Amino acid sequence: MTYLEVAEQAARQAGAFLKEHFGKPLDVDEALAHDIKLALDRESQDLIFRILTDAFPDHALYGEEGIGGNTGSEYQWIVDPIDGTVNFFYGIPHYCVSIALRKGEDILCGVIYDPSIDEIWTVEKGGPALHNGQPCFVSDRKDIGEAALFIGCGKDGDALKTGLARFGRASQKARKMRMMGSAALGMAYIACGRLDGYIESRISLWDIAAGMLLLEAAGGKTQLEPSPHHPDSYAIVASNGKIPLEEII
Repeated sequence: MTYLEVAEQAARQAGAFLKEHFGKPLDVDEALAHDIKLALDRESQDLIFRILTDAFPDHALYGEEGIGGNTGSEYQWIVDPIDGTVNFFYGIPHYCVSIALRKGEDILCGVIYDPSIDEIWTVEKGGPALHNGQPCFVSDRKDIGEAALFIGCGKDGDALKTGLARFGRASQKARKMRMMGSAALGMAYIACGRLDGYIESRISLWDIAAGMLLLEAAGGKTQLEPSPHHPDSYAIVASNGKIPLEEII
């Protein structure tokens, strides 16, 4: 099986596992001011890691819930076992599984799977962006007044301040604003033309790794600025490449 085929298999199996538990009582590992960690996050990641290591035992594994595999490998799987954990916990069916493979700094493939409605986005480096197996593309919208934008507000005081200020500026210019709770799905929605832009002052690599390659293949653009204080965290501006987001950043 190819890298992408294994990643899709892992995403679908983890998604089925999550869907079985959706809407049921859940064990909370850690409750934070603006986030929550579930035992199910760990269990979903363990399931994904098992599938990936069975297929590629020499690869490294890097997930939101920890690392594994051969940490010295140049091939590293980047996994978010539930992107949108708070949504999941509150019974809001807007969450996904995100899996990407990188070699060095190059993302080779990515999968974003929404088990609630059985939607999947897949991509390989140099290939097309696919939505449920069919090519997908960013929107043609160029006027910010016609745009639907997704603004993330992060999890700490500074990120919240920045995000809310941007939301206020963008609300006066864009057609519609959204705070949806899943960065990976937000990027997938840009890739298939449902949204036009996504901005957040701090987001983790596992949230956006698959989405970056997908969005690029769909004709969009992603700009990242590394966080000076948080490893593998970035400020992100992602868009269809046509909407001028500079005026609200």
